Amino acid sequence: MRETWRWFGPFDQITLPEIAQTGAAGIVTSLHDIPYGEVWPRDRIQDCRSGIEAAGFTWDVVESLPVHEAIKSGDGDLSGLFANYRQSLANLAAEGVTTVCYNFMPLLDWTRTDLAAPVARGGTCLRFSAPKMAAFEIFMLGREAARDDYSKEAVLQAEIWFQRATDVDKSTLLHAIMSGLPGAFDRYDSAGLKATLTRYDGFTRNDLRANFKRFLGEVIPTAQELGMVLAVHPDDPPRDILGLPRIVSNADDISWILNAVHAPANGLTLCSGSLGANPANDVPAIARQFSDRIHFAHLRNVRKFPDGSFEEAPHLGGDTDLVSLIDVLLQAEAERGVSIPFRPDHGHDLLSDSGRATQPGYPIIGRLRGLAELRGVIAALGARQAPK
Repeated sequence: MRETWRWFGPFDQITLPEIAQTGAAGIVTSLHDIPYGEVWPRDRIQDCRSGIEAAGFTWDVVESLPVHEAIKSGDGDLSGLFANYRQSLANLAAEGVTTVCYNFMPLLDWTRTDLAAPVARGGTCLRFSAPKMAAFEIFMLGREAARDDYSKEAVLQAEIWFQRATDVDKSTLLHAIMSGLPGAFDRYDSAGLKATLTRYDGFTRNDLRANFKRFLGEVIPTAQELGMVLAVHPDDPPRDILGLPRIVSNADDISWILNAVHAPANGLTLCSGSLGANPANDVPAIARQFSDRIHFAHLRNVRKFPDGSFEEAPHLGGDTDLVSLIDVLLQAEAERGVSIPFRPDHGHDLLSDSGRATQPGYPIIGRLRGLAELRGVIAALGARQAPK
């Protein structure tokens, strides 16, 4: 497996020389300053690649080439947006960057309610509190239908939290929820988010699936011709949020997507944390089922709670058996004759990570701890699998 590291380019407080000290060989990044839907110019891609290579890395994965919101909602004439996406793929391929991670989550990317939840022995982690999210939906956005989306206990605790919450508490919660959006675009206040959600009134799971299938039909043939692979990222969290459907949350969803346009270029980013937040998901089994279409892996772990909450756990300390998962991925590599790029995903803020204005969930020391643990597992399993 090929070690990579996510870098946010000019938005990142962690520099490429610092990343070099982690031992990672490849970089995962994006052109975050280009508005969604616009063409990525070849010279901008070349400049980014050249800077990465000058620092001693390769640009292994684009994360992500964003899908414009109009494509997800199916609004208007989309021909220009599809043409721009195909041209961006062509420009990336011309610069030798051939793996693209993307998501198809409406409006929001990953969603958390706490960016600095305390960890037992020190440090902080990202957390999704079902009661806080319920409070945001029901009491801050006034979405009464959300009462049916959470357990009775979560709704009760949501009301208690809201009654006690100060304006600062509410502002901090909104900031945490908005922090899942990468780059510099599409931030909302509560009123703006509520207004934006109206475009999805009556929008169903089948509507989103139809729009996703259309997107795949428009771009996968181009990716196939260019020798590229697209790898969809699972929903995070793997559940409906804000009344918006999520359709990349379990094995059935993934099977539907990979069969919607059956081609090697239509693949999966195996994110153990996103899939692992759903108690019904057996992540190693999902990896085994789709091992021939996994083009990229995010390796992290979560600890789940009965009310639907979860938090980021140490890479080897959560609910998902990452040793078994990595074993599956190594077997897939051997069968396919490939090296699957992976990166250590969300880490705890540890030691000098605290107070450093890095992207939420992407500190250097916490991820380095995760990479070291994963590296050890890979080395041990690889030695066991090696021919005697």
